[in-house]
Amino acid sequence: MISPNPADNGFVWHPPEALIKASNMQAFMNGLGVGDYDDLIKRADEDPAWFWGAVVELLKFDVKHDVLLDLTGGPEFARWCVGGKGNIVLNCLDCHRDTPIWHRDALVWENEAGEKLRWTYEDLDREVCLLADSMQKLGLIAGEVAGLFLPNIAHAMAAFLACAKIGVIALPLFSGFGVSAISDRLRSSGAALLITADGTSRRSTQVPMKAVADAAARSAPDLRHMIVVKNNGMQVQWENNRDHWLHELTRDGNAALPTASLSADAPLMLMYTSGTTGKPKGTVHTHTGFAAKMRLDIGLIMDLKSEDCVLWMSDMGWLVGPMMAVAVPLHGACLMLAEGSPDYPDSGRMWRLIESYKVSFLGLAPTTARSFIKNGGGGIEKYDLSCLRICVSTGEVWTPQAWQWTFDNVCRRNIPFINYSGGTEAGGGILSGTVLHPVKPCAFSRPIPGMGVQVFDEAGKPAAPGVVGELVLTVPSIGLTRSLWRDDETYLKSYWSTFPGIWRHGDWAMVDADGWWSILGRSDDTLKIAGKRTGPSEIEALLAGTGLVVESAVVGLPDPVKGQHVFCVVTLMPGFTLDDQVRSKLVVAVVNGLGAPFRPQAIVAVDELPKTRNMKIMRRVVRAACLGEDAGDLSSLVNPETVQILRSKVLAAM
Repeated sequence: MISPNPADNGFVWHPPEALIKASNMQAFMNGLGVGDYDDLIKRADEDPAWFWGAVVELLKFDVKHDVLLDLTGGPEFARWCVGGKGNIVLNCLDCHRDTPIWHRDALVWENEAGEKLRWTYEDLDREVCLLADSMQKLGLIAGEVAGLFLPNIAHAMAAFLACAKIGVIALPLFSGFGVSAISDRLRSSGAALLITADGTSRRSTQVPMKAVADAAARSAPDLRHMIVVKNNGMQVQWENNRDHWLHELTRDGNAALPTASLSADAPLMLMYTSGTTGKPKGTVHTHTGFAAKMRLDIGLIMDLKSEDCVLWMSDMGWLVGPMMAVAVPLHGACLMLAEGSPDYPDSGRMWRLIESYKVSFLGLAPTTARSFIKNGGGGIEKYDLSCLRICVSTGEVWTPQAWQWTFDNVCRRNIPFINYSGGTEAGGGILSGTVLHPVKPCAFSRPIPGMGVQVFDEAGKPAAPGVVGELVLTVPSIGLTRSLWRDDETYLKSYWSTFPGIWRHGDWAMVDADGWWSILGRSDDTLKIAGKRTGPSEIEALLAGTGLVVESAVVGLPDPVKGQHVFCVVTLMPGFTLDDQVRSKLVVAVVNGLGAPFRPQAIVAVDELPKTRNMKIMRRVVRAACLGEDAGDLSSLVNPETVQILRSKVLAAM
């Protein structure tokens, strides 16, 4: 358990002076004449054009912009780098030509069978040019959409950059999607091309992808072509004139294709979020916006350097996938791509990869950490992780126990553990730790500059320290989605309607007396018990603190007296069952922590909780299952079968 030292306000790590002086952020602030990070935030929020202008200066353009920030359409429809021309590929690949980086590794790949691949920047550029040239020969033009339904392979990164190179809008799709989820997104986006693979392997099981793509294509009337990567040799059906093997299509292509010069803020990527009801929302990110956000978030705040090797196991269908496809080459670093699971074929695969490939920059989600805890750590103590210098986490809200386990066992208490939170709609982060600040368990040291991040109370006023409120952005950010795909009305209603002129993100947040921030879960997941509002994470942390629970989803269900009562769905540690003794310990933990009004009305144990492709627990799905209601859009779930299992368990418990 964490035992905060009152003398240092609970900090468990302090940045060495040498790290601060050598950091990218310190050099950036020195160049601006700003010596203090809090001063940078203040100046950036007061004058976002000044701040983002300084970040944009780190990028390359074919033609510099006339106006950095145009607010004639209001903050909801801010325009950036007006009059400029360029391309994100200019910054990710072209700028490294004729430099030492050109012959360094851009990516290394390994699958579950142990097969390996290495591409230098020269190799990656060649593959990007060949694929982009082939796309043009098929008739794809700038502004059309190409779906990317690919596993975690080298050509997923190449495909994303190939789209950007010729101005085609990339539509990343989760490699575990079913037919309906893919067809919905292809149809909504009007995608003209789908790039997929014959199949992939998960835990030694051969998973067909081309067959799923074929079925989805039947409901995508705008789809003209399908490019297929030969990945694992699975037999596939073929439709002549539509289907093309990648290796055949690129055989005689142009390996030196020029990069298209586009409007600086031209659309780069169409990324769908998980919908609460109805269909998912298509966020739109641009060449300059996404590049600038990655320069700031990953390069300056997280201190990514060209010497780093990055492992952040993520599918292209989660924002982190495109983030890595851009941020790593943007900084001339190396990306370690691992196809398959972090704990297969050996339970410590992730730790082995870190040791073998000398990974220095690791990203992981709290869910991943909890899965390793459940399985005994995967023998982490046997591996040399001394190559790590940065560890970043994002995804679910941390429980203190999982955070401490990760800090002790992965970070070895020696390196910064940077907590990072934002969203697809924000194009990256809103809150983050830095290498300049001490680390406080589960917390974020500061908001990201240039976004006007605040916590608002119900009246739309800044909340006092220690008061929970809505996480909002009070100034436009270059990384924000440019509306929703073909749907301005939903965009305005979803993000701008609660507080006029203010972006409401949908998270509960709080700032403590030291200025450190906490995310307490989605605001639509809030429980209000006997007049007291709380986030589910408070109760879930108490359950985890018993040592009996791996993870949980706590929801509020209607109660005639208290308004709502607490309902807990848990997955238990190996060796435990939900008998009377275990149930009693869980109830006592909640009551002792929050008081008698929060006594759980019921506790149900399941093997798996409903989770999205980026492993976030879907509490609104849990709540709907408990109430027997329609759970809305489930296309983003990685395990939709859990919904019916949960409903059966709830019925049995009632």
